[in-house]
Amino acid sequence: MHTKPREPWRVILTQNGVQLAEVPHTSEAKAFAHVRTALKAGADTAKVMQWEGGRWWHFETVHAEEV
Repeated sequence: MHTKPREPWRVILTQNGVQLAEVPHTSEAKAFAHVRTALKAGADTAKVMQWEGGRWWHFETVHAEEV
């Protein structure tokens, strides 16, 4: 079994289909605060991933027009 990472949330930012960054976070709240900031700053999509059950799961995708 895989060990839970210290930062079990990830935000993957993209703009025009190109990945800009993958940023780890310690909580869901911090991940979504980063999503809001990044989408207002120019990224067009943020994919939120969560570590659960020994692997990364797609939690939610947020688009800039939703913020």
